[in-house]
Amino acid sequence: MTTNEVTKKSRNVILALLFLGWSLGNLDRYIMNYAVVSITGDLQLDASSTGIILSAFFLGYAIMQIPGGWLADKFGAKRVLLMAVIMWSIFTGLTAIAWSLTAMIVIRFLFGIGEGGFQPSSSKIIATIFPKEERGRAMSIMLTSGGIVSLIVPLLAAYLLGTIGWRMMFIIIGAIGAIVAFLYWKYIKLPQDETATAETENPANKVNFKELLKTPLMWNLIIAYFCIYAVNWGLVSWIPTYLQKNRGLDLMSIGWAQTIPAITTIIGVYGSGYIIDKLPKGMDKVLGSISCAVIGLLLYLMFTAETVTLFIGYQTVVSIFIAFVITLLPVIVLKKLPSSITGSAMGIANTGGQLAGFVTPMAIGFMVDAFNGSFDAAFWMLIGFALICIVSLVTLNDQKGTLLKA
Repeated sequence: MTTNEVTKKSRNVILALLFLGWSLGNLDRYIMNYAVVSITGDLQLDASSTGIILSAFFLGYAIMQIPGGWLADKFGAKRVLLMAVIMWSIFTGLTAIAWSLTAMIVIRFLFGIGEGGFQPSSSKIIATIFPKEERGRAMSIMLTSGGIVSLIVPLLAAYLLGTIGWRMMFIIIGAIGAIVAFLYWKYIKLPQDETATAETENPANKVNFKELLKTPLMWNLIIAYFCIYAVNWGLVSWIPTYLQKNRGLDLMSIGWAQTIPAITTIIGVYGSGYIIDKLPKGMDKVLGSISCAVIGLLLYLMFTAETVTLFIGYQTVVSIFIAFVITLLPVIVLKKLPSSITGSAMGIANTGGQLAGFVTPMAIGFMVDAFNGSFDAAFWMLIGFALICIVSLVTLNDQKGTLLKA
């Protein structure tokens, strides 16, 4: 079965289901950034311990990226997708029973392992059922879920944490995951389901990790992924704590303040997919590089802002440019590499991004403790990552490598 054999209606249904699942995955992740304020109070943790909890998920998530992509290419994307939702839902529910720092770290790590197969397998599904000229928009629609969830989470978290508490909140979110898993099992129908052994029938479909790693494009993507996600997760993970401790806002005020950048993130991701599909050859990396330069400048303006209003204003604008780069990178994978190896390629590239998610929140926690509660050093670190991302995108070569000529 090819993209031509999947009807437009079926493609849209599957994309809607991927959007739903990715929304839940983002909900599980984003809400922890707010729940951790209550958790650290209950478990009496310092900033360094908070950073470790926030990072534990990303370690498991990063470790699972390459195996998740390989499994999707070899055994079918739907199977990996289904297992990912089931596993992450179980460990989301188990977060409710964490009784110590160690227990919380282990559960969040296993939650990351569970969720790790989702993005490689969902990316492979998009590359399999959508024509190349529509993949940018399809990917942007799926990624828009992150912006929508980040819009809802601040207020939802403030309400749930203030009424039922963090433990019951995680049980409910885990139960919702079971419903999503059922919908995937029932309604997602893919070519891979019928021919799981396609790899053995067509040697061209065989995943060659050696060739992937010999492709310079992959290394540029790994570095760019790491840098832009370091900025993204550094901000997302610590802004609630920063606004509370350094700017004096309460949880509800933080929730309202964070709805504004969340709206621009949604617009930025969706608009980026449309723009990227229309860009002439070579302009994608130029616009990506310019976006990273603007991100660096805005990060500097954020932490030197004299008022909360200015801080939120700069954060609102930086969200648009981060959204563009975060949408651009997976679209490069979907458009430049054969769909038969999209899962593995996405897994390798995204490993860079998720390692950043592991390293950055933890590093910021240690920096905040080391500098007596100041976030200045952390912001300078994020600016450095934005500059490295520029270099990675400027030097991106989409012509060199056997796989790019397939």
